[in-house]
Amino acid sequence: MNVRHFTAVFLIGSLASASAEVKPNDLFSDHAILQQGMEVPVWGTARDGETVTVEIAGQKGTATAKDGKWMVRLKNLQPGGPYSMKIAGDNVITLQDILVGEVWVCSGQSNMARTLVPPAIVQPRLPIWEQDAAEANFPQIRQYRVYPKMDSSGTLVFAGTWTLCSPETAKDFTAVGYYFARDIHKTLNRPVGLISTAVGATGGSAWTSREALAANPELHRILDWHEKEMKEYPAALEKYKAEEAALMAKYTADLEKAQKEGTPLPRKPTPPGDPATNVNGPGYLYATKIVPLQPFAIRGFLWYQGEQNSGHAAEYRILFPALINDWRKAWGEGDIPFLFVQLAPYIKTGPEIRESQLLTWLKTPNTSMVVTTDCGDANNIHPGDKRPVGARMALAARALAYGEKMEYSGPVYDGMTVDGSRAVLRFKHVGGGLIAKEGDLKGFTIAGADKNFLPAKAEIKGDTVIVSNENVALPTAVRFGWENVPEGNLYNREGLPASPFRTDVK
Repeated sequence: MNVRHFTAVFLIGSLASASAEVKPNDLFSDHAILQQGMEVPVWGTARDGETVTVEIAGQKGTATAKDGKWMVRLKNLQPGGPYSMKIAGDNVITLQDILVGEVWVCSGQSNMARTLVPPAIVQPRLPIWEQDAAEANFPQIRQYRVYPKMDSSGTLVFAGTWTLCSPETAKDFTAVGYYFARDIHKTLNRPVGLISTAVGATGGSAWTSREALAANPELHRILDWHEKEMKEYPAALEKYKAEEAALMAKYTADLEKAQKEGTPLPRKPTPPGDPATNVNGPGYLYATKIVPLQPFAIRGFLWYQGEQNSGHAAEYRILFPALINDWRKAWGEGDIPFLFVQLAPYIKTGPEIRESQLLTWLKTPNTSMVVTTDCGDANNIHPGDKRPVGARMALAARALAYGEKMEYSGPVYDGMTVDGSRAVLRFKHVGGGLIAKEGDLKGFTIAGADKNFLPAKAEIKGDTVIVSNENVALPTAVRFGWENVPEGNLYNREGLPASPFRTDVK
């Protein structure tokens, strides 16, 4: 099954068993949260020609099913609830405990999927996980977690459930999403719904439609790679089948030897994976995890991804904005707020991917980037403390989505001039002023025309930073935090760290 065919089955699979009964999409179920202040589509399945009526909070909308599908559009629901939603056709369904508030889609890879209390296999354990879960009694914060489900015919269909936030259930909430929702809920005093649809170890191209990838020549490498894998797969599978008996015999012998000698166990042979169902295939997760959510009314997106693309940082400069524009176009609500996390320090993550994320933010309207250089773990790609990540995302949402006049970002490089042997750096988002946290400024390097970067002396002067080195007579470039594990300490007075950068961006 190729990706396009999978998309069709995924979206219409539930129609195969549709009867005369009206049925709403799984997104519309008990405990759901609907977006306030905008048009809210409600949709589902029914027999052709069936008249479907939706009633909630004093509103009533009607539609006629066509090709087994129907959609009603509600108008500007006001925050509050709980409400009941009546959906009537040849049969009547009544959904209970529906709230109206703020809805955000939480997506990306493992750092977004990581739950408030991770599985026991995750070590070391942090006391804050259990402590925060024990205090998570917020019934107006709810999560819809997307998961695969087989219908009676064995077809994979879209499914999920809405769960109220409690000390028992919060353990399975996306940690970043939970901390974000907690702050937004407390600030706005509104219900907050999270739609969790993240998958670990996945690249940006899997979350971007094939159409968007095909529309950009600079991204054709991704489609070409997948096409090559598709063509080579049948031969690779046949080769494995022909060699399977010999491979298994060798594995069995190696396993017995390893067990006797106490050495690492060999890996069991497995057939090559089908590229048509590879979660990292171009467009695969977009088709299976994003398309089925459309056009559910939302306030915006929370995104934490990039680790899988760190080896193709230059390409990510093109891919990431394409993904953002792709999602916005599909929802058809204009430039929906798109808030994302810049990757934290990690020994195997180079600075180039953070730069790609920074450039995406600076060039893409109504987006915001959360800097996490001060809350990472050099030896762990999954930083354990997600509290500052969620909190900083909430600051960005309050500014971009909810119009609060506040500083929501740390300092961002905005230009350089040369004054003799000194480089003078200007910044945006200085907030109440630039500060060096815990001592003298660090993390800066400087170079002349030879591009030999040397450790630099850096001083704050007003809203600028003066950078120099006695061995660099005429500076041409400055870098800050330009390493896998940056240790810079430039902040604004709001306590938000500066993003790593280089003035000689290529």
